[in-house]
Amino acid sequence: MDRLIYTAMTGASATMGQEAAVAHNMANATSTGFKTELHKLRAVQVQNAQMPTRAFVVDASVSDDFSTGPLQHTNRPLDMAVQDKGWFAVQMPDGTEGYTRNGNFEINANGILQTRTGLPVIGSGGPVTLPPDVEVAVGADGTISTVPRTGARNSTSTVDQLKLVNPPETELVRGGDGYFRLAGGNPAPADPAVRVASGYLEGSNVNVVEQMVSMISLARQYEMQTKMLSTAQEMDRAASQLVAKA
Repeated sequence: MDRLIYTAMTGASATMGQEAAVAHNMANATSTGFKTELHKLRAVQVQNAQMPTRAFVVDASVSDDFSTGPLQHTNRPLDMAVQDKGWFAVQMPDGTEGYTRNGNFEINANGILQTRTGLPVIGSGGPVTLPPDVEVAVGADGTISTVPRTGARNSTSTVDQLKLVNPPETELVRGGDGYFRLAGGNPAPADPAVRVASGYLEGSNVNVVEQMVSMISLARQYEMQTKMLSTAQEMDRAASQLVAKA
């Protein structure tokens, strides 16, 4: 009886959390560079419980689907997509490094290359700074070159190189802001093997149909778990009546 009540009760609560995660994935089906969040549940025994039959459900495996999303051609020089594995490095508000696949960048009034949310993009020696009144070109290795819009337009200058990283995916942790970080908090080393496609953006890797099927399945699981609680209540009531008649 205890195992039934605890497992069903905590299972219903964890299923609601999974439904929220699936809804979050579906809401980001069109977000640039978004990676699907995955959840798995398992039953564990209650520690130091007086009755060893008691068990509850925990969200034991929160992971991410790091498969590559579809590339969308934009023909905009400041739009960039990482080809295959790898990440762009950006500077977080606390000075640490964050990693993203969203290469929809822009230049602010101070000439700093940044994300749409205002985070500076990191180059070989810190945030990337571009001179004014230039056209920007980005090479496959992340090298940023500029050409003046006036004067000698055949004069090309190499300004900086994007810091592109490819740490082990098992060491990446998604933050509440959607950016990934290394679990230990240290910056990842640059990886020269990472390649960039300029003029492209990577779409979300969310499979909408799969997420909708998952949402329906979770709704049925929640309904089953609440029915189990009702069944446990009926069984308890019947047992109490039998004891009272004995």
